[in-house]
Amino acid sequence: MKIICPKGELLNRVNIVLKAVPAKSTMPILESIIIDVKQDIIKLIANDMELGIETIAKGEVIETGSVALNSKIFSEIIRKLPDNDVTIQTNDNYSTLITCEKAKFTISGSSSEEFPFLPIVEKTGGIVLSQFTLKEIIRQTVFSIADNESNKIMTGELFEIKEDELKVVSLDGHRVSIRKIKLHDSYPNMKVIVPGKTLNELSKILSGEFADEVELYFTDKHVIFEFDDTIVLSRLIEGTFFKIDQMLSNDYETRIAVNKKELLSCIDRATLLVKESDKKPIIINNTDGVMQLKMNSSIGSMDEEIDITKEGKDILIGFNPKFLIDALKVIDDDEVNLYLNNSKMPCVIRDKEESYIYLILPVNFNSAVQ
Repeated sequence: MKIICPKGELLNRVNIVLKAVPAKSTMPILESIIIDVKQDIIKLIANDMELGIETIAKGEVIETGSVALNSKIFSEIIRKLPDNDVTIQTNDNYSTLITCEKAKFTISGSSSEEFPFLPIVEKTGGIVLSQFTLKEIIRQTVFSIADNESNKIMTGELFEIKEDELKVVSLDGHRVSIRKIKLHDSYPNMKVIVPGKTLNELSKILSGEFADEVELYFTDKHVIFEFDDTIVLSRLIEGTFFKIDQMLSNDYETRIAVNKKELLSCIDRATLLVKESDKKPIIINNTDGVMQLKMNSSIGSMDEEIDITKEGKDILIGFNPKFLIDALKVIDDDEVNLYLNNSKMPCVIRDKEESYIYLILPVNFNSAVQ
């Protein structure tokens, strides 16, 4: 095998497939990047058995072939080469010579025969989104997936299609995040659970541009994302997602309209008094025209008021400040609406169209008030 690629192009493609290389594996071959050259196509491939990525690098093919290279060594060499064309050449023993200007590296490679290449999946009925839209959907929901494996379903996000609407849902037992968008066409109804890890890694390589598109295909076991000469294939999480509609209600006793930036800044300031190990709630007292926010901790106390518009009864309620911050950070509206019933029931933050809905459970604040 012998290829020539511009350093910038090669490094970009290496960084893409690195997202699917496990840090450590019982199968050493999975810690490799595969360079697979057939005809005039240079493919780079990585696969950790849950997430697989395949991308095409632009370059010149002099001789076809395939080699498995240690991902860490190979990526670091490419990263530190001069900004010029890189030549990669292997011999029959998979010893690989990498040259760029006056720099020469020879590293040991291995056969790619044992590597689990991405399965060939039949693709039908794919949906098309802009990369910007998909990247935003992930940003606005992925923070509320569970970060432990005790409940596998909670480590993923529900992707549900109903005719011309896509709904994406995540939850961790303390909060729910929902984004809804209208699609250009109608599609068959479908529900799948996509791993949060896949979405986090995907978000890092999407361009985030309106003009760039990504195609999504779903099967019984896999989801495929295709964009920019790249295929990201992930196993789905098996199981039934939680019935979140039962948690949501349009009934409320109190509606509060508040400047998002003011509220976010105020809660953020309050967290200065909270150590990471502490679980101190922020206490919010809503009265006519005023929201009073209080925080008491071993470090000190904080008391601040901000102007609001309130409909309904006064309400005193406590929250984990991080959960409020996470939701407010990803909302782009200048003003947000909070819907409340009492101190024991969840707070719902949503817009009129319900394109986003964030449900946050309150916490007991008796000890903080005393």
